[in-house]
Amino acid sequence: MMQVCEEVFVMSVADQIRQKLDQSFSALSLEVIDESDKHKGHVGARPEGETHFRVKIVSADFEGVNRVERQRMVNKVLKEELEGPVHALALSTLTPAESERRA
Repeated sequence: MMQVCEEVFVMSVADQIRQKLDQSFSALSLEVIDESDKHKGHVGARPEGETHFRVKIVSADFEGVNRVERQRMVNKVLKEELEGPVHALALSTLTPAESERRA
């Protein structure tokens, strides 16, 4: 009898976040930073990590959209992650012009 060995690739939560945001927004810049190590022992932190993230995204998709609505847009894309493994998500959502002014 022949055994079939299937290789299972499990994507990290950070990679899932990055992939979903890449697919949903025309990002000029995207940073996904896992800050879970700063929250060890806190409520919502799991020993294996990947619970606390900081996302910095620059996209023209945010033009004419207020800060709260931008965050809602991102939260909608990351709904599964926010209902599951992600306990905290800090967002910086900028337009290209806003990013230039901060540079």
